[in-house]
Amino acid sequence: MGIAKDAPQDEIKRAYRKLARKYHPDVSKEKDAEERFKEVGEAYEVLKDPEKRVAYDQLGANWKAGQTGFQPPPDWDAGFEFHGGGYTGAEANGADFSDFFSSLFGQRAGGFQGARQAQHTQGEDSHAKVFIDLEDAYHGASRSLSLRSTVLSKDGRPEIKTRTLNIKIPKGVKEGQNIRLQGQGSPSMAGGKAGNLYLKVEFNPHSIYKVEGADVSLELPIMPWEAALGAKVQVPTPAGKIDLKIPLGTSSGKRMRLKGRGIPAKIAGDFYITLEIVLPDKLSDKEKSLYEALQKEAGSFNPRAKLGV
Repeated sequence: MGIAKDAPQDEIKRAYRKLARKYHPDVSKEKDAEERFKEVGEAYEVLKDPEKRVAYDQLGANWKAGQTGFQPPPDWDAGFEFHGGGYTGAEANGADFSDFFSSLFGQRAGGFQGARQAQHTQGEDSHAKVFIDLEDAYHGASRSLSLRSTVLSKDGRPEIKTRTLNIKIPKGVKEGQNIRLQGQGSPSMAGGKAGNLYLKVEFNPHSIYKVEGADVSLELPIMPWEAALGAKVQVPTPAGKIDLKIPLGTSSGKRMRLKGRGIPAKIAGDFYITLEIVLPDKLSDKEKSLYEALQKEAGSFNPRAKLGV
């Protein structure tokens, strides 16, 4: 738009109006007027909204004009507080923004995707993505949370501020659910109640568990003799250790289900255990001779018979 990166809001608005008049397809004689008009509209959508402006500053270096299929880095928006932010008339008229713009903000979502417009007497709701540990969903927890948000300074330039909140994570919360903090959104400009803050829950990656909805799964290594002879082994779960009975003659890859031991949501999830037979990294001479004796004793058993080999 031909303005400085730190230009104040009134300068941005003037530049947009000038360029929009210049490249409007109904009046411009420029060959690329329609494309330039779209670019100007997209630029203004970003620069007039402090939150979009910060996102572009963080990620724009990874995108080039004309690039398709842009994917922002995973969780680029984590810990950042988004407020509702309307669109210009260009979007309302069906403007087709770039893949880069749409991948960050969506085609028709103001600010954070899915943010509702606040009532005229109440402050706007705000939204943020937060990460918690899986164990917090099993037990509930109290945590201190820092959120960054963008505000306009007195000279009309965006700046980032950070606030810290003490929040309660409810037992049974699932990934993708929202925790509502009443009155922690934007203040009302008309003297009404402040909006609410909605925290979208995501789980931190776990070293041993995988989560799908309310179900939790674990790959459990077992020894060959435990699989062959059956055994009782200890299994870690986010709720604590349990004893598991391995059936006689268990094959590697067998999946066992512990009903109701997943996330304790309103409808509790299940806990799945996939058994994986593992061997020691090194065999002693005696261990090797025992396996050789077992090989001879097994005789004609062929585990690949069904494969025709």
